[in-house]
Amino acid sequence: MTYQIKVPDAVQLSEFELTMNIAALLFDRGILSSGQAAEMVGLSKRSFLEVVGKYGVSIFQYDEDEFQEELDAI
Repeated sequence: MTYQIKVPDAVQLSEFELTMNIAALLFDRGILSSGQAAEMVGLSKRSFLEVVGKYGVSIFQYDEDEFQEELDAI
């Protein structure tokens, strides 16, 4: 599926950066798997996981409460 998005000229992002932002958001929300998100931006899954942190997304997919529960269980 292909969508066309109109982005204001004031937004200074490359096509890759814009696509990566969208893929990172969809991955963070659990809508896309890491493999699907990687394919969306044209990266390998490993490369996507290495880069996605720069977009404010954790690859571990824990919210704060889940993370604390894991720590408490140790």
